[in-house]
Amino acid sequence: MKLLAFGGSNSKKSINKELAAHAASLFSGYETETLNVNDFPVPLFSVDLEAEIGSPPAVDQFIKKISETDFIVLSLAENNSSFNAGFKNLFDWVSRKGKKVFAGKPMLLMATSDGKRGGANVLEHATKMLPHYGADIKGVFSLPLFYDNFKIGEGIVEPELKTKLMDLIHSIQSKSS
Repeated sequence: MKLLAFGGSNSKKSINKELAAHAASLFSGYETETLNVNDFPVPLFSVDLEAEIGSPPAVDQFIKKISETDFIVLSLAENNSSFNAGFKNLFDWVSRKGKKVFAGKPMLLMATSDGKRGGANVLEHATKMLPHYGADIKGVFSLPLFYDNFKIGEGIVEPELKTKLMDLIHSIQSKSS
């Protein structure tokens, strides 16, 4: 079984990629791959550019990664209460190849930020929108105050949040077996 984890951010030091990779490591029985949105370079989407150049190769590469996985862990960055532009741009290109971007794959949807709401706005939006694009959302998790509650190499250090994520992952795995 394959698990694909990535942060919905084009930041080179994405805290959402860190959270997604950490959460992925907590699942048992999966071969895990962590992606970086920056590894799928695409120009700024427009229908004019699409008509001119077609679809960039990175789009098919990303679609292939989704098709080869059994489970997705996606942690979204929130910029101005919405998706990060790098993720949204890749998503726009990929969705032109087919509306079911996430191909019906089960997903743990997450977000983190350095603020107290932990990406709550983007999670609310994504929870409503992503199922229309083939995401089978099995659970949602928000990690507020990333730099207080997460340590690189250790993971979540705040006991209640750590337990909440572990319980969520356990629940997801017990329902899928």
